[in-house]
Amino acid sequence: MKKIYSRFMLIVLITIMLFLCVLSLEARAATSPPRFQQEVWGTVSDQAGVPLLGVTVAVKGENSGTTTNIDGQYSIAIEPEDILVFSFVGFKTIEEPVSGRREINVELEEDISSLGEVQINAGYYNTTRRESTGNISRVTAEEIQLQPVISPLQALQGRMAGVEVTSGGANPGAASTIRIRGINSLRTEGNYPLYIIDGVPISSIPVESNSLLGNSGIDPLNNLNPANIESIEVLKDADATAIYGSRGANGVVLITSKTGSQAGTGLEMRIYTGISSVPKSMDLLRTSGYLDIRKAAFENDEMEPDQSNAYDLLLWDQEQYTDWQEYAFGRNAEVTNANLTFSGGNENTSFRLGASWFSQGTVYPGDYQYRKLTGNMNLNHFSKDGKFNITASLNYGLDKNKITGDLKLGTLNFLPPNAPALINSDGSLNWSEWAEAGLVNPLEGYFNSNNIGTNNLITSTSISYEILPGFKIKSGFGYTRYDSDELWTLPARSYNPAGNPVNRSAHLSSVRKSWIIEPQLLYTTNFGKLEVNSILGATVQENNSSRQSLQGTNYASEALIGNLAAAQDILNARSSSIQYKYAAVFARIGMNWDKKYYLNLTGRRDGSSRFGPNNRFANFGAIGTAWIFSEEDFFNNIFPFISLGKLRASYGSTGNDQIGDYGYLDAYEATRGAGGLYPTALANPDYSWEVNKKLEVGLELGFWKNRMNVGLSWYRNRSSNQLVGYTLPAITGFGSVQANLPATVENRGLEMELNTLNFNNENFSWQTSFNISLPENELLRYPGIEQSSYANTYRVGEPLNISLNYKYTGIDPETGYYSFTDVNEDARLDFQDRTIVEDRTRELFGGLNNNFTYQGFSLQFLWQFVKQNGKLIYYNAGRPQNILSGYTSDGYQAPTQSYQGSLAFSNAINSSRFIEDGSFFRLKTLTLSYDLPGKFLQTTGIRKFNLFLHGQNLWTITSYGGMDPENSYEGNFIGNLRNVTAGAQINF
Repeated sequence: MKKIYSRFMLIVLITIMLFLCVLSLEARAATSPPRFQQEVWGTVSDQAGVPLLGVTVAVKGENSGTTTNIDGQYSIAIEPEDILVFSFVGFKTIEEPVSGRREINVELEEDISSLGEVQINAGYYNTTRRESTGNISRVTAEEIQLQPVISPLQALQGRMAGVEVTSGGANPGAASTIRIRGINSLRTEGNYPLYIIDGVPISSIPVESNSLLGNSGIDPLNNLNPANIESIEVLKDADATAIYGSRGANGVVLITSKTGSQAGTGLEMRIYTGISSVPKSMDLLRTSGYLDIRKAAFENDEMEPDQSNAYDLLLWDQEQYTDWQEYAFGRNAEVTNANLTFSGGNENTSFRLGASWFSQGTVYPGDYQYRKLTGNMNLNHFSKDGKFNITASLNYGLDKNKITGDLKLGTLNFLPPNAPALINSDGSLNWSEWAEAGLVNPLEGYFNSNNIGTNNLITSTSISYEILPGFKIKSGFGYTRYDSDELWTLPARSYNPAGNPVNRSAHLSSVRKSWIIEPQLLYTTNFGKLEVNSILGATVQENNSSRQSLQGTNYASEALIGNLAAAQDILNARSSSIQYKYAAVFARIGMNWDKKYYLNLTGRRDGSSRFGPNNRFANFGAIGTAWIFSEEDFFNNIFPFISLGKLRASYGSTGNDQIGDYGYLDAYEATRGAGGLYPTALANPDYSWEVNKKLEVGLELGFWKNRMNVGLSWYRNRSSNQLVGYTLPAITGFGSVQANLPATVENRGLEMELNTLNFNNENFSWQTSFNISLPENELLRYPGIEQSSYANTYRVGEPLNISLNYKYTGIDPETGYYSFTDVNEDARLDFQDRTIVEDRTRELFGGLNNNFTYQGFSLQFLWQFVKQNGKLIYYNAGRPQNILSGYTSDGYQAPTQSYQGSLAFSNAINSSRFIEDGSFFRLKTLTLSYDLPGKFLQTTGIRKFNLFLHGQNLWTITSYGGMDPENSYEGNFIGNLRNVTAGAQINF
């Protein structure tokens, strides 16, 4: 540990010393006589007269220049005979001879064809949409910053082809699930993508939690400030991901922070506030209708009601009615976010400092809150001659999450409408009426609390120096630390006093630390029409994680819960510490001939400590190529309206080492008695990397000076040499051993992206973007699956995300129960009879976004659409309103059985009975904003004043009868919340 800190502090010290030395040299250079003799100033605006911020104003043929400030103004010292070059992304570059003038005002013309030149982060290098040989999707700051989300991943839903993001539910802080082009591994832990933040990798595995977050875990990106993100790029194909080797098997998510402005200092404030609520509740019966159904059920079954099976008819008030959905999650949760940013700089140095505060409540009864505080810093410096560059970034966030302890609030959905009160008038839980019915109060655990505190530090530094023209040496350094502490208090008053409960607490803490060093050599050169860009680098990375958990019991009073010194007993103490080491060398050569023919070669050799000595290293690589056929003379003559035509293809392999650490070694634990050990894991030093081979072909077209752009991609990814737990005979004393099996999983599909500029003039513009993905997932082969532990989980020829079900055949007219097909006719139902495959993968998904601007007004809305199966379980006859559609005086003709036999109902859950269409079309985001005209702000010192109203998950069109079709397999309960927020942004 001390060595790691020593290395890190040495890196920081060297960085600071180098930076101070450069500043000293810069100061000396500033005192030398100026080369230029004339000051020139002016304003740069667009064709509508709107000043442009950040326009580059350079001296032609010289390595000097400046940028415009927020008012479009610039000033520069030059010689009278020089030529000024004005360039800006999205506008045509123009040149203006000075000719002795002191004031030069210019008006830039929009150049739609240049929009493809926007820089895209490809990881170790930058490229453009036009020149990229790989498949990279990008979301910008404007699409992220206004959404009231905790994790930036939640802002990606519906915006990227091939990227599937599923919400972690309504609990703030719960981890979303992201899948980039499907599931590759048989193991859940083998499907996480790689997260890179400002060049530093962090673990994408959700953080463990005891609470309701335990189903999905805590999102490791929660501590980031979405408003501080410049862009999120997702690398998908082999050409884009192979440079990350084994770490990029499941795709790469690159998050880039905002940097400072070179156009002078400025202060930005943004604040919004609003409410979140559950957008939909189920249509359930009122008391009278519910009781009629229950009585008819007993008549049909010819059963006599008694207190054990008909407490709702015999014990409870027949006139009582409670809307339990409103009680459980009918509240409005307040949302507030405030951001403050200070940035500035000049042509050589820029900086950005920021802080944010985020607060969100919950929709549950009780005082549960989520709070987040973040801070960020970014520094970027170039020497006068442009050869030396140093950048540094820091992101720090801490949050406090007070969420429900262990309430099963979803079960309240299906309480009888005449159920008695849960809480007495004195605030205590009502045990007597529920105990009389032989039931436990559904709010058992109501007074429990769960306090989770996390903090996350992500730092990175990059230093580069151009030794010779085109030849640059560079090194990146990074350090991250993530701490999580959780205290779960369980006071005795949360539980039935008849069971003699005691005051208890559960403690869980974990630490994740990592450091990384990546030295690189970069070389760029030209040989006539041939341009070559090359990278040679290495990676050294170390991750350390630790975990401690224990329980305290028999506290003398509730006030002492959590103070372990006051606990009478300490139970189930567990501790673990894991170290992971990773090393690699990588190389890339990118070539293009005459900006028409592109070739990208990537190779990487990886070493991972998760494998034994026999297979610790592996080689991965990819080839990507592209042909911009629209640059050919013959093509332009035939199709002049096509401004961009590009064919691209890629093929390569990436590995996967996402398995447990030390699995190749024997493992032992201490016996309960003194002085003994017993084996818990069997060694296998020979298992090796999963291999993911990726093939892709793409076509990109731009029409009418790129007013319309279309991208089509076909891909096929095959993941083989699967790492699984190989089942062993019981005589060995072990259930399984980690091993490679010749199972192959294939993901294939089509993706389309469409971007259009439908209308554009100085007053009004309308832009549209559309994406759609048609994925397919299949277990191609798995020899011996029948004898494996996955025999009842997967089927060869079917997707991985499936459920094996009984075939539902309707209501048995004799019993009134559900009936199913006994395939082998052995008079019992078991896994041999589960022949119906329920495909839970999405058949297609995508999004449709429109953006309208009119003078100072802007309207943006995104529709998200998904086609999939869903599941809706009718937990009890008579609960959902829709069963009345089939009820007659002669008995039950509805699809719900007349009375719940426990066996029949448990079989029904695992049958095709409850499968239904879970497709939906959702208004994901809607934003209306207005920029106050500049003439009203001239005397206030305010440069920009923007008012906005934002809505999220406002409306869902679906035939699904449950609460949220997106989360239909998670219990038919709450998923995405509806958010409505309003706020303002002010720039000084």
